[in-house]
Amino acid sequence: MNLKLRLTILSFLQFFVWGAWLITMANFWFGTKHWDGTQFGAVFGTMGIASIFMPTITGIIADRWINAERIFSVLHILYGVVLFILPHSADPNSFFSLMLLAMCFYMPTIALANSISYTILKNSNLDVVKDFPPIRVWGTIGFIVAMWITNLTGNKATEGQFYIGGAIAILLGIYALTLPKCPPQKLIDKSAPLSEQLGLNAFKLFGSYKMALFFLFSMLLGAALQLTNAYGDVFLSEFSHFPKYADSFVVQRSTIIMSISQVSETLFILAIPFFLKKFGIKKVMLMSMLAWVLRFGFFAYGVPDGFGLSLIIFSCIVYGMAFDFFNISGSLFVETTTDKKIRSSAQGLFMMMTNGFGALFGSYIAGWAIDKFFTHKFTNAADLSTYLDTTPDNPTFLQILKDSFNSAVNADGTLSSVVMVKDWQNIWLSFAIYALILAIFFAILFRHKHNPEDISSVKH
Repeated sequence: MNLKLRLTILSFLQFFVWGAWLITMANFWFGTKHWDGTQFGAVFGTMGIASIFMPTITGIIADRWINAERIFSVLHILYGVVLFILPHSADPNSFFSLMLLAMCFYMPTIALANSISYTILKNSNLDVVKDFPPIRVWGTIGFIVAMWITNLTGNKATEGQFYIGGAIAILLGIYALTLPKCPPQKLIDKSAPLSEQLGLNAFKLFGSYKMALFFLFSMLLGAALQLTNAYGDVFLSEFSHFPKYADSFVVQRSTIIMSISQVSETLFILAIPFFLKKFGIKKVMLMSMLAWVLRFGFFAYGVPDGFGLSLIIFSCIVYGMAFDFFNISGSLFVETTTDKKIRSSAQGLFMMMTNGFGALFGSYIAGWAIDKFFTHKFTNAADLSTYLDTTPDNPTFLQILKDSFNSAVNADGTLSSVVMVKDWQNIWLSFAIYALILAIFFAILFRHKHNPEDISSVKH
């Protein structure tokens, strides 16, 4: 089988097993389990906790002792097994524990997949900057296909999404063993200090002002990175609370609408070599931050019909630039600016800062803030119906009360139980302001002179 095709399959399956549940887990959490937002923030933060240490540890092991494809295989098989157990959790705490375990197995495989692809391409004398993005784009396609399968099979709020991801993860683990071997580089002398032999000297990258600043902004932008993954689908689904939108396509097929974001990714991934070589890492990452401002801003004013629907679609389109120009370009930047002895470890550090500390802080703070500042509580039917742009006697409104909130209207107009509705517009506006502030500081503080030759050298 063609080498590039084999790596394409690897990339496709790598993100399929994540896309099967990542975007729709909120529907399972809020719609099926009826658990609260702060707890959900904690569960989504498991990706961050796992990414703080697991990618770095596995990167060090891949650099020093065990073939990268073997570590990758074992981690995916274990991840798949845990996904089968996960939906049977009886409470948020057990769900949290199992999700943390699953993420400890999955998150390091993202950096490992990059390292495996880079190694195999270089060993075949291929151009990483030119050949990797078209391979990586199939990871996004895998993510999209998984989302569509989950939605169209009626599993976006059920345990089925985890079974889909689990089965394919085990298959991927077996497939990885058929790839060309990626043995440890063992470029570090055995007489070197223990810290260097363990790969811990990768942390010396923080001693460089430019690299330290790069990792800092990676963490801060990583806080925004997972917010739309965590809340995007449930944001669209909760338009079902509004009687006039309850039966809209956006509500019924929210996951398919969200998949436009991943379709956009496929286009922007292919544009990365051009943008990176022409503009350099600073401008490309600045474009990413400004794209995040638009991503959140468009969501803030989006609704399921008219011009508001256009804004939702525009938000999904701009997501491709927001995600790819940061994530893929950042990975290539690390590859071009670090010593080959510690590249797997350095990729682990990048993952630690973005999907680790960044995602952890972002998930916890967002979950807490949404519960505390952006959740309206209603005890009166008239107030709630006004907020939902309807009337207290609207039959659809009364049905929504029963089905979505397990509540009803009492004879005196009060609600039989408190109804809580998220203020999505101000949630997204707050995220947009955060991204804008980040972009301004990055433009001022991060100094990097672009040299196209540095990007070209990554293939050697």
